[in-house]
Amino acid sequence: MDKVRLAVIGIGNIGNLHLNNIENQPKVQLTAVCDIVPEKADAAAAKYGVKAYYDSNALLADKVCDAVIIATPHYFHTTIGIAALDSGHHVLVEKPISVHKADCERLIAAHKRNPQMVFAAMFNQRTDPFYQKIREMVQSGELGALVRVNWIITNWFRTQAYYDSGGWRATWGGEGGGVLLNQCPHNLDLLQWITGMPVKVHGFCEIGKRHTIEVEDEVTAFLEYPGGCTGLFVTSTGEAPGTNRLEIAADNGKLVYEGEQIVFTRNLVPATEFLRTSEQPFARPPSEVETFTFDNHGGQHMAILENFADAILSGAPLIAPAEEGIHSVELANAMLYSTLIGQPVALPLDGAAFEAKLQELIATSTFKKEVKETVVADMGKSFN
Repeated sequence: MDKVRLAVIGIGNIGNLHLNNIENQPKVQLTAVCDIVPEKADAAAAKYGVKAYYDSNALLADKVCDAVIIATPHYFHTTIGIAALDSGHHVLVEKPISVHKADCERLIAAHKRNPQMVFAAMFNQRTDPFYQKIREMVQSGELGALVRVNWIITNWFRTQAYYDSGGWRATWGGEGGGVLLNQCPHNLDLLQWITGMPVKVHGFCEIGKRHTIEVEDEVTAFLEYPGGCTGLFVTSTGEAPGTNRLEIAADNGKLVYEGEQIVFTRNLVPATEFLRTSEQPFARPPSEVETFTFDNHGGQHMAILENFADAILSGAPLIAPAEEGIHSVELANAMLYSTLIGQPVALPLDGAAFEAKLQELIATSTFKKEVKETVVADMGKSFN
């Protein structure tokens, strides 16, 4: 095999982005498209000269591709992903890999049944050299023991018109959540990729605080890590102009990523050593400032696509193994679950308990199964 035969399931905004990238990636060949809205599938099929499907099961049964990109609404990442893996297809799944931890575990179990299949997630921010540099500095021990991690990511501003653009949006039954599940999976993935998982989460999720929606649009969460490090994660879709600032305080200094640079104020004497040995009551460790900049933000979606193809063709290690996608979902679930029960939750999260709580929310959702067909045309994405 010198090219991976690839199909895209779900022809919405992100699906069309993938179609454009496939056309410009020589290691893959588009062979089919699929969307439950025939007009969407037919238009893409005509544009790219491939076969159109209106049902993902039919596509998988026809064996017209080696691999699929799943770009459907969130709930169907699980069901289509399981069907694809069990039918012998490699899978590249959009974020989040599933809506909740229990579904992540079901999807990961399908890969364990089919370990020969490549299973990747579209965590394209892992290709960004800024985040790669931060991770390297943390993981190598250059920063020393972590003391505090703060990420204020409130520049995800969305208007009410955005949420009104489809009946599925910002509903428990249609999307499964709000800012944590739609806008922040990349941030939550990067957070755990860089610092590891916390052991306790205390979430304060505001439901429809800034918009007329039934899910969370503003979140503040407190995190506790092994070894005593604490964290704060703040996000919103109702704040303008918003902030994107990642700050990591550690024994060897403070790192701040904001704008287009990383600034590391390096302690020339570790803080814990200095506070115990200095004879001056108001002294501070001497320090120096280092700044890191990069020319771009990496290969992003195209780089993940190429890496996926290389993993299939030559066994290259994945940048974003889909199994790791459970961590960002677990963090999002823990923040919401903590809010719903009114107390901190320990990790690992009880996935079954959260799923049960989510089912209660779905039962009250404005998005009902019986109206699914009437809103699908607004979505421009697949329900399968």
